[in-house]
Amino acid sequence: MIKVSNLCKSFGELQVLKDISITINKGEKVVVLGPSGSGKSTFLRCLNCMEDPTSGSIIFHGEDLADMSVDINVHRQKIGMVFQHFNLFNNKTVIENIMLAPIYVAKQRARKAKRNKFFGKPYDESDLIPFAEKKEEIRQRAEYLLKQVNLESKADNYPAQLSGGQKQRVAIVRALCMNPDVMLFDEPTSALDPEMVGEVLEVMKKLALDGMTMVVVTHEMGFAREVADRIVFIDEGRIIEEGSPEEIFNDPKSERLKTFLAKVL
Repeated sequence: MIKVSNLCKSFGELQVLKDISITINKGEKVVVLGPSGSGKSTFLRCLNCMEDPTSGSIIFHGEDLADMSVDINVHRQKIGMVFQHFNLFNNKTVIENIMLAPIYVAKQRARKAKRNKFFGKPYDESDLIPFAEKKEEIRQRAEYLLKQVNLESKADNYPAQLSGGQKQRVAIVRALCMNPDVMLFDEPTSALDPEMVGEVLEVMKKLALDGMTMVVVTHEMGFAREVADRIVFIDEGRIIEEGSPEEIFNDPKSERLKTFLAKVL
C-alpha cells in the first residue's frame, strides 16, 4: 500500500525524521509508539502530504508523493486522516461537515470531465451524473456511515452540541466518506476525557476488523496489543524497533524501548 524509503524531514536546522524506511501492506494495522517529540505525528503528516519531506520517497499507488510534480490532491483523497482535535467546522452541521469534501471533489471532477468532453479528451461518464443525484448519493453514504457509529440522530446537530467522543467519531466518518484506501490516526483519543476514549476505540477496532489499512499513532497500549499487526517504535526521529505486539511488549530488544514501556505500562 505504502512504501517509505529513507524519509527525512527537517525544520530549519532541526532534523525531526532521520532515514525512516517502512512498508505498509494492504489491510495491515500498524501502530506507531514513541515518546512525545519523537517525530510520530510528523511521520503521519508526511504520509498525507501535509508536510513535504526533505528527502526520501513515499510510494503510494505507484507514484512518489515526495515528488513535487505529482498531483498530491488526487492521492490525498485516498488517504484519510483523523487528528487529535477533530478539526470540524463549527458553523456547519454534522452531515454538512461529512459531505463537504466529497461534494467539492465531485464538483472538481465534473468540471474536468466537461472540459475533457468538450476538447475530445478521455473522461469518466460517471463524473457527468447530474449534481443533484451525486449530492444525494453522497448524503446517503454519509447517513449510512453515521449509523455505523451510532450517530444518525446527530446528523443535523452542530459540533458544539456534541461530546468529544462524538466529535471524534464524526471526524472518522468524515474521512471514511471519501472512500480512502488507508486511514491515518494521529493520537485520536489524546484530547478526550477518559470515559469517551472507549467509544472512539470501538469504532477503530471495527474498522480494523473490516480490513481497513490503518496507521495509528497512539498511547493506548491496550488498543495496540489487541488490534496491531505490527508495532513500530520511534525515538528521536528514527525507527528503533518494530515487530508484532507479542515481540514488542513481551520481548523488547532495545534498552530504549524497555525504558519507554516501563514508564507507560
